[in-house]
Amino acid sequence: METAEMINQKIEATGFIKQNHYQVVEIQKGKVVMNAPLKEESLNPYQYAHGGFIFGLGDTAMGIAARTTGRNVVTLNASIQYLRPSVGKELRAEAEIIKEGKTICYARCNMYDENHKLTATMDASYYYID
Repeated sequence: METAEMINQKIEATGFIKQNHYQVVEIQKGKVVMNAPLKEESLNPYQYAHGGFIFGLGDTAMGIAARTTGRNVVTLNASIQYLRPSVGKELRAEAEIIKEGKTICYARCNMYDENHKLTATMDASYYYID
């Protein structure tokens, strides 16, 4: 299984993830923790994290968690619930695989602000493409 350092090296060469400064901080089979700094370009007009930025972080964390199975995946569908504004200097995403099938896996992700307040939750299904 790839380490957080190995994944971050790949991320540094990847457009969307690199542009949003997402970083893997912990990884184990079926679980991933990522951080993302909140910068001016990741904020909405109210100075909160933009919903698309939050969605992208959750989807990325769950997608990497799904890849810890050793298989390549693409997002099949995803749903997010925004619970409160995401504020501060950094967001944290904690993702895990809930169910792994033959062709699809199901994942959940919780996202927290720098004060450790739950700001959003996500669910997604990923399709194995290999």
